[in-house]
Amino acid sequence: MAPSTFPQQPVDLDAVDRRIIQELVNDARISNALLAQRTGIAPSTALLRTRALVERGVLTGYHAEVSLPAVGRSVQALISVRLRVHDRVLIDNFTQKMPQLPEVLSMFHTSGVTDYLLHIAVSSTEALRDWVLDNLATDESVGHTETTLVFGHHKGQGGPIPEEPGQVPAEHRAGTL
Repeated sequence: MAPSTFPQQPVDLDAVDRRIIQELVNDARISNALLAQRTGIAPSTALLRTRALVERGVLTGYHAEVSLPAVGRSVQALISVRLRVHDRVLIDNFTQKMPQLPEVLSMFHTSGVTDYLLHIAVSSTEALRDWVLDNLATDESVGHTETTLVFGHHKGQGGPIPEEPGQVPAEHRAGTL
């Protein structure tokens, strides 16, 4: 789903939607039968509810997670980028180009002194230096960069999905889940 089609406001989610989302966050490869069992609904309902979450823009995709060292990309870095000028054409070119580069894992548009934060993965510190020189130092829109090596990465959760305001958390309700 393209970012422009993401819901701009929170979507109404009931307890079943939230449980489906949490199960898929935990394991996106879960079978529909097991998803239905874990959420206490019929398999046909689980399938319809999951499809509806996709159509409503709540679930935006499924992916495989790759071990970066296993594919020769053991050096990760976070690169702060400050643009030289804030010209719309240059900004658009930069924001279209960077995420397409195979080394870029994520790109964040940020506030403050840093305009963009890039998370990249390469094979070596020499490759990192060359990447910065080839892709940032020579880019006419880039005024300043600061590179920080990543020594360790601890993935956060895509959930748990917050309860509805005013509800008692599921783990505190008697006889649920």
